[in-house]
Amino acid sequence: MRKKSWIIICSTLFVLILAGISAATVNLNIGVSIPAPPPPLVLPAPPDVFVIPGTYAYFPPSVDVDIVFYGGYWYRPYQGYWYRSSSYNGKWGYIANDRLPRGIRSLPPDWRRVPPGHQHIPYGQMKKSWRSWERDKYWDKHQWKHEEKERHKNYKEDRKREKHEGKHGRGHGKHDD
Repeated sequence: MRKKSWIIICSTLFVLILAGISAATVNLNIGVSIPAPPPPLVLPAPPDVFVIPGTYAYFPPSVDVDIVFYGGYWYRPYQGYWYRSSSYNGKWGYIANDRLPRGIRSLPPDWRRVPPGHQHIPYGQMKKSWRSWERDKYWDKHQWKHEEKERHKNYKEDRKREKHEGKHGRGHGKHDD
């Protein structure tokens, strides 16, 4: 009898322990909120773009929405978040700020301003050539030539103004000695 009581007591304890474990529910909620994507961008044709000075990023000024092409992808800020797509009008997927390329994170604040004399680039040309332009540092060389032309133009204007004012420094005119 003693052995039978002992088995009943142990069985009862075992059942109570199992019941207690199943009653203790584990409630673990992990909240991951992925922001809703921006509304679709519908354009009648691929947009012409401009290179953003000092970068290898491109933007279409004719589009009212902020979108930027960089490194083979389009990026779009929307309601404090960034989105990425393989097409200017494609499906936009959320991208965390720490995953944004440096070229996008370091865009100048006035990146939508097109400098005077900046040429537009047809979409097809940009899509076909962006890799080689980046590899060959095309825009660095192009920017240098533009700055050199501007410097030369300013020099000529200064010389013309000095000549007109009689201060061209070649020994002509009156001197105070």
